[in-house]
Amino acid sequence: MNITKSVVLFALAAVAEIGGAWLIWQTVREDKAWWLAGLGVMALGAYGFVATLQPEASFGRILAAYGGVFVAGSLAWGMAVDGFRPDRWDVAGAMICLAGVAVIMFMPRNTA
Repeated sequence: MNITKSVVLFALAAVAEIGGAWLIWQTVREDKAWWLAGLGVMALGAYGFVATLQPEASFGRILAAYGGVFVAGSLAWGMAVDGFRPDRWDVAGAMICLAGVAVIMFMPRNTA
């Protein structure tokens, strides 16, 4: 159950952080409405709270693992929203990052 919870929380965190950054990007780089940046700031704040809901207690471990989710999620967001088409190296890099997430978060640890 903790693996499922972590995966869902990582996905929610990615939507909040990447979506928030994208909204700010749209305001600054694409000359969109200023209120989009306000929504982006709120989404980025929500990301910070979502991260605290992870079952793992170590801040460093959560943020390190989330880095891999962010890499893969950013490429996926670009594909879904901006028409970005990753090349094989983008895909390979994202897969390596997600493998790192699995190692950091879900491998058995000695608790002694």
